Amino acid sequence: MKLPLQITFQNMASSDALEADIREHAEKLEIFYEKIMSCRIVVEETKKHKHQGHLFQVRIDLKVPGHELVSSRSSDLHHAHEDVYVAVRDAFDEIRRQLEDFVRISRGRVKTHETPPHGKILKLEPLLDYGLIETPDQRDIYFHRNSVIDSDYDALEIGSEVRFTEEAGDLGPQASSVHVVGKHHIA
Repeated sequence: MKLPLQITFQNMASSDALEADIREHAEKLEIFYEKIMSCRIVVEETKKHKHQGHLFQVRIDLKVPGHELVSSRSSDLHHAHEDVYVAVRDAFDEIRRQLEDFVRISRGRVKTHETPPHGKILKLEPLLDYGLIETPDQRDIYFHRNSVIDSDYDALEIGSEVRFTEEAGDLGPQASSVHVVGKHHIA
């Protein structure tokens, strides 16, 4: 870290053991991203719960180039946070996930799903058992009656949306596994 770690205790006495635990968690963050600029941790003892003991809230502000990541776990929602070490662990788990996501996005390692080949029926030749699909990039793809799946070739209409698997045919590109697109349109 470029700046020293800042640990603050609110409504509670500081503890060397707790501070050492926090420092150990903070050092592990640098395994995921070495360019962390600063890290501030606030550990707060909140009001006493009706049936249990005190609850703890941990807030972590992590600054990385161009971004600030924040983990703030509400103690009211989690009775396990009656143990300050559990509250610290949970807050660091959350900030680590955020940091991993940030690193993945900044390095361009985000999974994307390609849109399957799709288009609209351009032409139908029922007597010859084939048709043409027009793709969004204005290409014409041949398909045979037997390539239509989960629908009837005779029920197809010009303009119907379809998705398909494209293959190289003897006379150019051709579609196999042609599916009529229902209510859920291709994005």
